[in-house]
Amino acid sequence: MRTWGRALGAIVLAVGLAACGDKDAAPTVAAAVDPAFAAEQQQWRQKRYEELHAADGWTSLVGLHWLEYKAHYIGSGPGSGIRLAVGPAKLGMVARDGDTVWFTPERGAALRVGDTPLTGRIRFASDRDAAPTLISFDDGKGQLSLIHRGERYALRVKHADAASRANFTGLQYWPGGPSWRVNARFVPHAPGKTLPIVDITGLTTQMPNAGALEFERDGRTWRLEALGEPGRELFVIFADRTSGHGSYPAGRYLDVAAPDANGQVQLDFNHAYNPPCAFTPFATCPLAPPENRLDLRIDAGEQAYHTPQGEA
Repeated sequence: MRTWGRALGAIVLAVGLAACGDKDAAPTVAAAVDPAFAAEQQQWRQKRYEELHAADGWTSLVGLHWLEYKAHYIGSGPGSGIRLAVGPAKLGMVARDGDTVWFTPERGAALRVGDTPLTGRIRFASDRDAAPTLISFDDGKGQLSLIHRGERYALRVKHADAASRANFTGLQYWPGGPSWRVNARFVPHAPGKTLPIVDITGLTTQMPNAGALEFERDGRTWRLEALGEPGRELFVIFADRTSGHGSYPAGRYLDVAAPDANGQVQLDFNHAYNPPCAFTPFATCPLAPPENRLDLRIDAGEQAYHTPQGEA
């Protein structure tokens, strides 16, 4: 009884926030028959909102700069080979030597890696390394990192004062409901199988394809290819009949728990979410493969994000 009361209280609070029109409040769940289900969805949506709107979330992304030459001076000043939208006029120099990237800070620039001031040249580890390097500036508001895509490298820049973060309009959801929490059967593939995934830059990457997920809906069996290693959590990129018609045109993402001992998993399409490219032009999102473009309308999960009027 006490648990049910807390769940109902969360729903009442959510409805109250919506009624107040607080633009900074997380999106709320519409009235549902099952208070526990509604409270759980509200909790998931709150976490999703907080992650996107965090100081280092996807809405703080302000730049993506590909390394075209062996060395680049970077900063917000006019003399920089890579001109940053924010940050010191002179930040430092990034140089590539084969598959190794180095960063040398500008003398006097107040930069840090973790809690350590950055005063000399360091190896710049990318997001494909075990421990990526994160360089902070502007008293921690700005972050500079390195991404590795195919044979190319790029600098990714985030800043807590990004207009896309300050003007974030929040998330909208399809009605969804418990019926979109479906059981699926995991059909394993042969060990080592991969699936070609194209990202928004046009790069194709062979990604581990542990198996397929089969589920029933509207009297039919549907199949989604799942990315990931056998025995681990899975990742699904899919498009459906709402894609481009209320949902993000390039598709949505879904995180799936590892299959149980009987090869069963649960697909909660209420938790389908937009890729980072829905919120920023500076992301490199993988797109739904042809195998996962369903002739099915999934009116659950996140709807397309609408940027504030006047923004790109």
